[in-house]
Amino acid sequence: MKHITTLRYVDAVARAGSIRKAAEELSITSTALNRRILAIEEDLGVPVFERLPRGVRLNSAGEILVDHIRKQFSDLDRVRSQIADLSGVRRGHVSIACSQALLPYFLPEQIATYRREHPGVSFGVFLRDRAAAEEALVDFTADIALVFEPVRLAEFQTIRTIRQPVHAVFSADHPLSGQSTVRLADCLSYPVALPTKSSGVRSLLETILIDSTLTMNLVIESDSFEFLRFQATTENIVSFQIPIGLPTDGTVPGMASAMIDPRDMPSGTIYMGQLKNRTLPIAATRFIDQVTKVLEARFG
Repeated sequence: MKHITTLRYVDAVARAGSIRKAAEELSITSTALNRRILAIEEDLGVPVFERLPRGVRLNSAGEILVDHIRKQFSDLDRVRSQIADLSGVRRGHVSIACSQALLPYFLPEQIATYRREHPGVSFGVFLRDRAAAEEALVDFTADIALVFEPVRLAEFQTIRTIRQPVHAVFSADHPLSGQSTVRLADCLSYPVALPTKSSGVRSLLETILIDSTLTMNLVIESDSFEFLRFQATTENIVSFQIPIGLPTDGTVPGMASAMIDPRDMPSGTIYMGQLKNRTLPIAATRFIDQVTKVLEARFG
């Protein structure tokens, strides 16, 4: 399978957009990598990259080649996983693209559970919110996507959907603390801390406000949900999160949360899925089975 190395070089250059950057990642010289690229272009009879003043980009022939390469890598991973299963020792790699809410609690718990039984399986977990999650499936950097309120689903094969009501998050001594349900108007009477516009939670909230007389005083914006949660415990502000992004036992010191009344804000949806028509490696398929059971038991 020596030809696989050359194909990986082509894929690396395509992802980096630069022969120099790809060479650094691959720990080879730019000259050697360029020779490999020129050799495969000579073999194909056409160039696959456009040479630009500051890098390279795939041309039409290159896009066809890289799509083929990534499909071949995916098939090879699946075959390796199947062969490993024959020996009774599950190996493989599972790559996950996910919304930020799944990072602090849910996925670490699920990966640890899986790896206790299958320590030979490795994982890659990447923050890819909304549209970026589907892109990760299409370019084969992810096997599975778990994303809240995705933007589009053209290449997305849905495996499971999970409804998630939005919760307000605030300090344990906040005036709203102690309630199981709060009105959105009451939350917005306080300064608000929100995730950036790429997040599904913010998209839901802003959609509600378009057709509402309510206004908000946005005082803090961040692309870190963890920062927003902890900021809400340090001053008299309100942030927002979905249940899967909160600890199941509610043990964050100084933090409290309450569901936004469904009359004010409908639930959003987490989509778990994969690339359409792709056959996943066994390790990824078994992980999906585990996560599906947990989601159904926890959220119905």
